[in-house]
Amino acid sequence: MDGPQPTARSGPVVATLALAGTVAAIMQTLVTPLIAEMPQILDTTPSNAAWVVTVTLLVAGVCVPVSGRLGDLLGKRRMLLVCAVPLVVGSVVCALASSVVPMIVGRGLQGMGMGMGMGMVPLGIALLRDVVPQEKLSGSIALVSASMGIGGAIGLPLAAAVAQYADWRVLFWGSAGLALLVGALIFVFVPDVPAGAKGQRFDAPGAVGLAIGLVSLLLAISKGGDWGWNSGTTLGLFALAVVTLAIWGFYELRTREPLVDLRTTVRPRVLFTNASSILIGVGMYASMLIAPQLLQFPEATGYGLGQSMLAAGLWMAPGGVMMMIVSPLGGKLINARGPKFTLICGALVIAVGYGMALPLMGTAWGLMLVGIVINSGVGLAYGAMPALIMSAVPVSETAAANGFNTLMRSLGTTIGSAVIGVVLAQMTITLGGHTLASEDGFRTGLLIGCGVAVASAAVALLIPAVRTGTGDSAAGKAPADRAPARA
Repeated sequence: MDGPQPTARSGPVVATLALAGTVAAIMQTLVTPLIAEMPQILDTTPSNAAWVVTVTLLVAGVCVPVSGRLGDLLGKRRMLLVCAVPLVVGSVVCALASSVVPMIVGRGLQGMGMGMGMGMVPLGIALLRDVVPQEKLSGSIALVSASMGIGGAIGLPLAAAVAQYADWRVLFWGSAGLALLVGALIFVFVPDVPAGAKGQRFDAPGAVGLAIGLVSLLLAISKGGDWGWNSGTTLGLFALAVVTLAIWGFYELRTREPLVDLRTTVRPRVLFTNASSILIGVGMYASMLIAPQLLQFPEATGYGLGQSMLAAGLWMAPGGVMMMIVSPLGGKLINARGPKFTLICGALVIAVGYGMALPLMGTAWGLMLVGIVINSGVGLAYGAMPALIMSAVPVSETAAANGFNTLMRSLGTTIGSAVIGVVLAQMTITLGGHTLASEDGFRTGLLIGCGVAVASAAVALLIPAVRTGTGDSAAGKAPADRAPARA
């Protein structure tokens, strides 16, 4: 067997990598409680303040595939340590900011850390393959993969509590401390595994082309609702994205050492997994966008529940806890039935959660129960995706391939944000001179979430089985759908 042997003390490694992914996800929800107050805090217009959120999305989207490839080239532990640096620096810049420009710069640095932090998940998953014993591999992969969802689910109530009871700058000082802690734990507990693609070159032209294409696409999706979907700016960005990504794909297919091996991504097992991942991302984000608004809308609407921001976050927190509980159980299911079966189950559980939401959306406890079910499905699905990806790519491409899968999930959440945002903006009521999303708008959003979850399960059904003659599966003896075997 080539490569490093599994370590007997893999527990601290898994815990560290799961914490790293959780912290990166918490950064995404960090400013959510401050969005309404951001123009006053920074003495700027609402449109300028919106860039505090948008810039992190753009920078993170670019950094995910780049950090994955650099992990394959330079070593996963080294890149994990690098990931923590912009998180710390960006957090400090934001904590010290008193105007919109330094805040955007700081959030851009945080976006780099978040993107590379999202990259921590695929990097960590690829590293687990080398350091975790075979019998623990599936459960460890499931936990680390689900850490992004866990962080997103628990980040909002934590941020809301801090914002409500302390100065807003405490949020960013706290995030700087968390990033430092993660960096220290990585340095102490994560072993230095040799780079899988050592000696190859980094595809700089591919990185630039992908950055231009992704920024154009994500900017058009995230701001199209504000600018107008038929505006020249939005349409121009979509056109630039299509042209740039087409040229980038042509180049990547013809370079010897591409940033993303597109021949690998079009393998049916990888292609259908990534397609299902996009739909799972849409389904996950729909509930994260709808539930807080239903909980906080005034009771005078007839369907709002009148909860404070902190109370709303606390009602949603059990969903994040459940995702943490379900993740290791998902690893056992992968061992027993394979990652394809687990992904399909996860998508169907998400669909059931949205189906439950329609009759239960009138109570806070009902929305809490819905969140628990949906997040349980997300935990199952997130654990299965990397197992499917790693069973279909060479060892030297595991971090890059999982990074691309993480990018697909992120693209799904961005699309989900845009689609649900448009639905809620178009289906409205007027109350006390204010325009609010209507009950029919929320029900339509819930139906969309249910539909894309069912579609994700249907796409997952198309994932072909891995048929190998020998060798043990990392996920046990699933006869038709094997999880990744150790290299």
